[in-house]
Amino acid sequence: MKCRNSECKAWVRDEFATAEQSCPLCNGPMLRSIKHLPAVQNKMKPQPRKRKSEF
Repeated sequence: MKCRNSECKAWVRDEFATAEQSCPLCNGPMLRSIKHLPAVQNKMKPQPRKRKSEF
């Protein structure tokens, strides 16, 4: 989604946008649009679980 205000350059990935999304910079209305971007990679590695005795 991108901001409808032509002077504002804000945009939000569709995965992170809500149905009633407002512009994060100018709080204006957002317009659904298409941008070709790479998929978001989760770079966090899973942490090993602690045993109950370690709490």
